[in-house]
Amino acid sequence: MAYIYLFVAIVAEVLATSALKSSQEFTRFWPSVLVVGGYGLAFYMLTLVLRTVPVGIAYAFWAGLGIVLVTLIGVVVFKEKLDLAAVLGLAMIIGGVVVIQLFSSASSH
Repeated sequence: MAYIYLFVAIVAEVLATSALKSSQEFTRFWPSVLVVGGYGLAFYMLTLVLRTVPVGIAYAFWAGLGIVLVTLIGVVVFKEKLDLAAVLGLAMIIGGVVVIQLFSSASSH
């Protein structure tokens, strides 16, 4: 169940972070509501995750997958461009999350 909570936390954080750009410095109401609500939900769900998953492992997933997903939203929604170094860096982040999940005894499966 912890990883379902973590997935919800990551999705909420990614939506909130993506809405930051659309909020135009908190001058647009609905994107600003999404930012505040999304971060609120994300942090609440993360507290549920931390009942059973070590904080370092939870944060590695949170940060790593969040970075990759926000970057993908930037590319698809905001038409931002990635160079080779960015793609390689993102691949290493994904690789790190996979290594933790598959091989770390600290990760609660």
